[in-house]
Amino acid sequence: MADVSKISNSEWEIMKYAWGNVPCTANEIVDALSKITDWKSNTIRTLINRLIKKEVLGYKIDEKDKKTYYYFPLLSENECIKAESDSFIKRVFNGSLNGMIANFLNESELSDEDIEELKNILDKKKG
Repeated sequence: MADVSKISNSEWEIMKYAWGNVPCTANEIVDALSKITDWKSNTIRTLINRLIKKEVLGYKIDEKDKKTYYYFPLLSENECIKAESDSFIKRVFNGSLNGMIANFLNESELSDEDIEELKNILDKKKG
């Protein structure tokens, strides 16, 4: 089973591209990420391979040319965000969601709109 909490920040960039471009080739990923990072092609390909080993990214080989690999996410973006959030809360706040929320509320400047939005979220959760 995939351990999403072990995905590095760089690997997240690969996944963001993959979630928005299903399926995609390594060349497409390299072209896209080369425009927004200073990573070399080999670095990007290494990150792709790490995600495959972590069972977060899958691939299939083109049946016609037998050379082109098409990559696709094995987990949804929401699944990965939830797993990463859970890992963060456990690591930083000893598993206390209330502690995390209290910390962010105490440390952040909130507008009246922000407070109203948070109230609406809590009301929906409650009812």
